[in-house]
Amino acid sequence: MSTKEYDLIVFGATSFTGKLVVEYLNEKYPDLSWAIAARNQEKIDAVKSELSCDVPSLILDSMNMDDIEKAMKQTKLILTTVGPYQIYGNDILAMCAKHGVDYVDLCGEPGWMYDMQQHLETAKQSGARIVHSCGFDSIPSDLGVFFLQNLAQEKFGKPVKQVKCRVRSMKGEFSGGTAASLRATLSKLKKNPDFFNVLIDPFCLCEGFKGPEQPRDNKPYHDDVTNEWVAPFFMAAINTKNVHRSNQMLNHPYGEDFLYDEMFSAGPGEEGEKKAQAIAMYNPMLGDNVPKPGEGPSKESRDSGSYDMLFTGVDNGEIKINVSVKGEGDPGYSSTSKMITESALCLLFDCPDLAGGIYTTAPAMGQKLIDRLEEKHVMFFAEE
Repeated sequence: MSTKEYDLIVFGATSFTGKLVVEYLNEKYPDLSWAIAARNQEKIDAVKSELSCDVPSLILDSMNMDDIEKAMKQTKLILTTVGPYQIYGNDILAMCAKHGVDYVDLCGEPGWMYDMQQHLETAKQSGARIVHSCGFDSIPSDLGVFFLQNLAQEKFGKPVKQVKCRVRSMKGEFSGGTAASLRATLSKLKKNPDFFNVLIDPFCLCEGFKGPEQPRDNKPYHDDVTNEWVAPFFMAAINTKNVHRSNQMLNHPYGEDFLYDEMFSAGPGEEGEKKAQAIAMYNPMLGDNVPKPGEGPSKESRDSGSYDMLFTGVDNGEIKINVSVKGEGDPGYSSTSKMITESALCLLFDCPDLAGGIYTTAPAMGQKLIDRLEEKHVMFFAEE
């Protein structure tokens, strides 16, 4: 029987996304035992007042080992929105692994996730369940493929060899934290150019497993299978790695020769080609208009957001099955804050038999998380 005071601590509660997590928990889970944490008590008090949130709080500085050790003794799980994780996440994750404390994050930094696998054996021994990428990167992609392949197994008795993810629409903004993580990764590359080899490897998180060469995803092209022009999707670099790690962790139910790519859908013909070229020239995480960490869009803007992703299962150049993943709310803020919250609660309450380790969402929670996300109207999975 656990003697921990809290089921979970929200670390980063004063950040823009962290506040959305606090707001969601406060509204939807009144009986949960939880606390909020950040570096500044004044900012914590302001969040509690603004959201009428009467829960305990504690000071937690990710660079202060005394703070971290104190938090570990009080909670079963740490939910952290504090990025870039390669700057602020090292000691938090290491101590969770050491002390058997569960952990979820919003990490889209594959290089850091690769480095953190050094704690894999420690987590296995302590029983800590560490789950990365519990937001828009990479839950829709990871669980979308998981859902499709399970359906393919039911319908055909085997998985499809290839899945093409096509982002049909996406309305919303990306967080300042995401942009800061990209800048931190670019800075690390300047200091260590060899790190580039890790970042471009789709199997870098697969603990030594190397699958086949993957489809190109770095420039527009006409996809003859789906008969449309497609353009690079800027989140593919992390999502594809998580999908392949899930396949590896699940003992390759998608096959050891599985192919996967993600692109924006631009449409057929000349218009599709023009649109694909225009998309390829735009990166929403670079430029002068990217929000700074702690900033974000208005509630009206967040509520009006949405996303629609199509997953197409292909064998021998023929489309076998289509699955959609759709969600309401700004993907980078509104929907992401709900995704990570439901991931934390799923891990705590729905997965008692999950062993310690470092996971992606599909092998950690799979259908249980899909069910929870649909029940809470966060996103929906369907065959088309």
